[in-house]
Amino acid sequence: MNFLYFDPGLGAMLVQAVVAAAAGILLFSKGVMYKVKSFFGMVKEKEDTYDSIDVEEEDTNKDDKKN
Repeated sequence: MNFLYFDPGLGAMLVQAVVAAAAGILLFSKGVMYKVKSFFGMVKEKEDTYDSIDVEEEDTNKDDKKN
């Protein structure tokens, strides 16, 4: 029976390869799912918080007339 010897460098390299493969699969699948959802129109649009601030021109004109 032959026993395989794994030194710490090889063990670390194997762990890094497994983690990198899992991260790659996760990121790739998120991109694919986003494209599929956007194709079917299931993507929610983010609300822009800066568009909710309304300034009326009357308010700014009143300040100008006071000066």
